[in-house]
Amino acid sequence: MIVYPAIDMKGGNIVRLFKGDMDQETVYGNDPAAQAKRFEDDGFQCLHLVDLDGAVGGTQQNAEAVKSIIDTVDIPVQLGGGIRTLEHIEAWVDLGVRRIILGTIAVKSPEIVEEACREFPDQIAVGIDARGMDIAVQGWTESTGLNALEFAKKVEGFGIDTIIYTDIDRDGTGDGVNVENTLKLAQSVSVPVIASGGVGSVEDIKKLKVHENDGIHGVIVGKAIYDGRIAAKEALDAAWLDDNALSAVKGA
Repeated sequence: MIVYPAIDMKGGNIVRLFKGDMDQETVYGNDPAAQAKRFEDDGFQCLHLVDLDGAVGGTQQNAEAVKSIIDTVDIPVQLGGGIRTLEHIEAWVDLGVRRIILGTIAVKSPEIVEEACREFPDQIAVGIDARGMDIAVQGWTESTGLNALEFAKKVEGFGIDTIIYTDIDRDGTGDGVNVENTLKLAQSVSVPVIASGGVGSVEDIKKLKVHENDGIHGVIVGKAIYDGRIAAKEALDAAWLDDNALSAVKGA
């Protein structure tokens, strides 16, 4: 299973939000590229990048910061937030983004996602951000009334590479990842699912690792790493637990 450390950017700073509230932020630095390099040096295999300003406003507000990260590290990055056109997608792919995460346009303009999957096979992910199973868009500010499970099955048919499921009400809280809903979603589709939201300890990573064969292939970790509740080595070790260790987790 892959652990994706998150670099969420707002106004050029590295921030973490509480339950997606743009007015409840904690700033963890002002040099995203330097942070990305630290994550790479720690041994992480991929990075999860989000342009928070873009997610709400629909335009790329932290493009220079993202470019600086791409220029600084050699590991793959996935990027979401404000990517709403085929031109945006093509530009980021050309600059070296390995995976593009589409959220709002997947709901509002699904035909763009279908076309993107044709033009950029194996590089398009759909972000399903939900309160419970109710999907929200526009940087989580707008509820859609769409069910996450039904929507996951729909976008799977577009040829997407991955689904990223975020429990909005847990994001930034450290209260624990929503294993139950993530598992339901993973079992409803055949594409890999990445869990996000609420990871507060290494035990959350272990609980997800148990279900790797059920389709949960990754986890995004943000605030818990910045706050020091999860060290890089223990996060990576948990993602590579052997069968004996997994049996112990299941029995806990």
